[in-house]
Amino acid sequence: MKVGVLGGGRMGAGIAHAFLLAGCEVVVVERDDEAADAAGQRIRESIRRSVERGATALGADDLASAVHVGCDIADFADCELVVEAVPEDRTLKVDALLRIEGAAPDAAIATNTSSISIDDLAASLARPAQVLGLHFFNPVPASALVEIVEGAATAPALVERARGWVELIGKTPIVVRDSPGFASSRLGVALALEAIRMLESGVASAEDIDRAMELGYRHPVGPLRTTDIVGLDVRLGIAEELQTTLGERFAPPALLRQLVSEGKLGRKSGEGFYTWPNSTLENS
Repeated sequence: MKVGVLGGGRMGAGIAHAFLLAGCEVVVVERDDEAADAAGQRIRESIRRSVERGATALGADDLASAVHVGCDIADFADCELVVEAVPEDRTLKVDALLRIEGAAPDAAIATNTSSISIDDLAASLARPAQVLGLHFFNPVPASALVEIVEGAATAPALVERARGWVELIGKTPIVVRDSPGFASSRLGVALALEAIRMLESGVASAEDIDRAMELGYRHPVGPLRTTDIVGLDVRLGIAEELQTTLGERFAPPALLRQLVSEGKLGRKSGEGFYTWPNSTLENS
């Protein structure tokens, strides 16, 4: 199977890595040579760590030879599946999907959005039946879930194919209808925003708020640490989208806006609700 990924940032590189470990040929397309070089380095480092951990029976050279990173969207022409992994911005995503459709007329097209309506994104495309959401979680190598989002026009057969792709990469699929925030983002953001409001008003420390959910409710990671892992800017973008569609209960707290404006984005910047040593900044 040949898979395309548009965008080789942290998420795109993780998606490429997952399909590579499943034995797929992967094409990653970035906006320019500099971004493509950075994406290639990111993927090679992820491959190296997987081989060292024994997470794959394939060798580093075999895995590296199965991925091509470049800037030419025409490289998607013979892909069975193309996943867009550009930033969570409606205009950027529509443009990305239109470019993919033009370059790969026979491919299934997936958007990695965590909150934007699949129907809205697919409305500008000539083949909305071939579009669905594949919501991966960060960090992709360590996550167990992929949320398959079915738009109103999505072909039922495509949803079944998507289940197979998710299982191929060793993850568990859930299927949800297109609705604001789907299932995971809507629930996760609601909990995170309330935790941020509690921290903002001095109810408890970040550590103790997280411990309440980890020890009291058996969450593996508390909502504030999870927000650091996801990215405070990502959480803010999702909250703003949900505020527009679902109302003021998803209004972002002032503390979240402040930290994002200060560049404190969580693990990827080294500081958010917690401080993250440099050694933890990359996917495990």
